[in-house]
Amino acid sequence: MEDFRRTYLRLCKEGGVDPQESVLAQLQETRGAAAGSRLDLRGHSLSVDTCAVLGRVLHKDTLFTELALSDCMLTEEGAKLLLNGLCANTTVKVLDLKGNNLRSTGAEALGKLLVRNKTLCRLVLEWNALGMWEEAFSVFCEGLATNACLTQLDLRNNQINHQGASELCLALKRNSTLQELDVRWNNIGLLGGRSFLEALQQNRTLTHLEMAGNNIPSDTLKALEQAMDHNSDRQSTVRESRSRTQVLSKEIQILKEEKGRQFLSLMETIDKQRDEMGRSTRTTSIHVGQLQEALNERKSVVNSLTAKFQMTEAALAMSEQKNHNLGELLTRVKTEKDEQRERQSRERKKEQEDSALREGKLLREINSMSETNVQLKNKLEKMESRCKSQQDQIFELKQELTNSTAELKLRLAQAEERLEMEKKRSKQSLEDMNNLRQKEVDHVNRHLEESQRALQDRILKLEGQRIQLEEELSRAKAACVTERAQAEEEQGKVRVQVRLEEQQRVSGLEEKLRGLRQSRDESQSHCSQQKQTIAELQARSGQQSIETDGLRRRIEELQQELSGKDQEKVAEVSRVRVELQEQMGHLQAERTAQGGLKEKIAALEREMKVLASNHREATLDKESEISSLFEKLRLREAEIQRMREDEAQRASFLQNAILTYVQGSPLHYSPKK
Repeated sequence: MEDFRRTYLRLCKEGGVDPQESVLAQLQETRGAAAGSRLDLRGHSLSVDTCAVLGRVLHKDTLFTELALSDCMLTEEGAKLLLNGLCANTTVKVLDLKGNNLRSTGAEALGKLLVRNKTLCRLVLEWNALGMWEEAFSVFCEGLATNACLTQLDLRNNQINHQGASELCLALKRNSTLQELDVRWNNIGLLGGRSFLEALQQNRTLTHLEMAGNNIPSDTLKALEQAMDHNSDRQSTVRESRSRTQVLSKEIQILKEEKGRQFLSLMETIDKQRDEMGRSTRTTSIHVGQLQEALNERKSVVNSLTAKFQMTEAALAMSEQKNHNLGELLTRVKTEKDEQRERQSRERKKEQEDSALREGKLLREINSMSETNVQLKNKLEKMESRCKSQQDQIFELKQELTNSTAELKLRLAQAEERLEMEKKRSKQSLEDMNNLRQKEVDHVNRHLEESQRALQDRILKLEGQRIQLEEELSRAKAACVTERAQAEEEQGKVRVQVRLEEQQRVSGLEEKLRGLRQSRDESQSHCSQQKQTIAELQARSGQQSIETDGLRRRIEELQQELSGKDQEKVAEVSRVRVELQEQMGHLQAERTAQGGLKEKIAALEREMKVLASNHREATLDKESEISSLFEKLRLREAEIQRMREDEAQRASFLQNAILTYVQGSPLHYSPKK
């Protein structure tokens, strides 16, 4: 902390800039609090010169990991100098620039920072104006697209419209590290929400997205939430697969180390056996040179060597049989792999056929919906014709009313003005009209007035019913159109999801096949190494047989010379027995070595069992995934069936309403008096 303060003062002195007292006081408080990793300058108004000096200090600083510059009233030039200094910083991971009114120059500087900085993980840009200038915001989005370390970005209240949202979505399609994005309280709108949906079809790392306060419909928000859920599930599965691969790689490394140690121990035992064989050969040559008289007893030694050779041949035959068994196991594993591939190909074909059948069903349903729409249109035309006929009837009734009013004018010329006033007032309130008519109209004209009122009420009712029917028909049309669009969108989503899941399934199976192939290659290399050791042992046994043949020839040559030395034979017999015991110890050591080989073969068999169990687990996982897919498809079919039932119910309601309207009672009006 003291070094940072000294460099700040030194650079201020070199640049001829007066150090800002608030910055020095904050550095003093930070040193007293021993914060160490956080530089908090919130609420301090920083000048351009101070920003330039701070940028130069932070260019090579390695102390602070968090920089808080919210509400500092930074100018465009000051923000540019400060962010240029942070481009080469390697320790700052959190940067807070809230409430600094950054615009075009600030957005460009932020884009440059995101391109060049490799350590920044969290960036807070709340309460700025980055979205006002489209070109500068596109530069910022380009920097975000190329950035490979930022995981959290806060863009609340930045005046981002739907065009800025499209630029941001293009950046999200290319970015592969951002996990949390907050764009609340902007002007993204419906178009921006749709562009976010398109971007999330390619982006698989974004798991947390805040979109409140952007005038986005609820259905797009729900679709975005579903995409976020899919991404979070995908990230969790990726993390689980990574942990599993790490565990498997560790286990493979441990097995490799154990194999290496076993190989080294085997080589050590082979070297020891070679040394012992050399020593034994040297001692035998010395004994042959010194004790040529004891060649008869060497016959027993030769017999023991032949027995040893037979034992080694038997051991070799056992090892060859085990190798043959391992080869058969490998062939079985290969056949099982081929069968599993065939099964998986059959399952894929079945799934493709099922998907084709489902698409055909959906197309047939769409055709049936279109037919129902045509029928509804025909019914609409019929209803419109009926409405026209009713309008004609209403017109005729109005003509009759005019005739009756003309006759009334001839009889009641004085009451004409009062009747017109009452008609105007009747539109405002029926009760006032009845009261006025009762006061002003004579008892003789009451029947005519009542018939006129009844006809007008019926006309109004018919017009209201016609308007209601037209509204219901328009609502039914709109509902049919929206439901058809939703069904098409859901069908497209289901197709895309099925295709993506099939691709992921194929890639996972290919990775597992690669792992199995690698394990098979390792086991084959191990078998080849064992075959090499067996060949070496066979060569050694051949050399020993050659030596025994030479010894036999020497025995035959020296039997003629050593016939009268029985006493020395007895002493030599005792010595040869001791040597035989030593050779028996060597044979026991070789037997232990063969036991080690058996243990290695057992370890290989265990590895094969583990691989088989892993393969079974993988097949079970795939079966569970397939069952979950079938369950999803069943739920989709249930939703489509429910939509059909709702549509049929609405159509039946509409038909009943039309029938009731058509089958209503005919018009009644009182005759003229």
